[in-house]
Amino acid sequence: MLRPYNVNTTTMPMQNKSKFDPQKHHRRSIRLKGFNYSQAGAYYVTIVTYQRDCLFGEIKNDEMVLSNLGKIADECWRAIPEHFPNVELGAYVVMPNHVHGIILINNNHRKQPNEPVPGSLGTVIGSFKSAVSKRIGRQHNATGIWQRNYYEHIIRDEKDLQNKTDYINANPSLWDNDDDNPRNL
Repeated sequence: MLRPYNVNTTTMPMQNKSKFDPQKHHRRSIRLKGFNYSQAGAYYVTIVTYQRDCLFGEIKNDEMVLSNLGKIADECWRAIPEHFPNVELGAYVVMPNHVHGIILINNNHRKQPNEPVPGSLGTVIGSFKSAVSKRIGRQHNATGIWQRNYYEHIIRDEKDLQNKTDYINANPSLWDNDDDNPRNL
C-alpha cells in the first residue's frame, strides 16, 4: 500500500544512466499559459494519489466510506480556509484514490499583520498536499501519498459551476465507471 522510496543504484551500471537533456526531459505545464491563478475566480481541481492507490477508503452502496487516511485528507481539505483567508470551498469529495473540489479565490481579504500572504491556486493545492502527507507520515509512518501535479479547470460561469458541483456530488455513485477507478485502467 504505502511505501518508502528505496532504489538500489549500486546494481545499475553507470553507462545506463542517461544525463539530463532539456530537449528530452522537460515537462510541459498543463496550466493555461499567461493565466494568473491567484486572481479571483472559481476553480475545479482533481488531486490523485500516487499510482492511483486507494488510500482514502472505499465506495459502499454508492457512498464514500473514509479510511483513517481519508479522514485526514477530509480534515485538511476543510481546513484550507483557515490557512488561506481569501479562499472559500465549494463542493468537494474525497474518493478512494483522489479528491475533487471547488476552490473559490476572492480578493476581498485584507491582510492582517503577521498573516501569511494569500496564495495562488498552486500554493493552496501544494499546502493541502503537504499537510496531508505530513499528517499521514507522522501518524502512519507512510510516504508516497500523491502524484505530482493536479488537474484544474477554470470555472467560467454559473452553469459551469453547477455542472462541476453536480459531478462532485454524484461522483461516489459513478465510481464503478470512473476513469480513476483502478479496475478500469
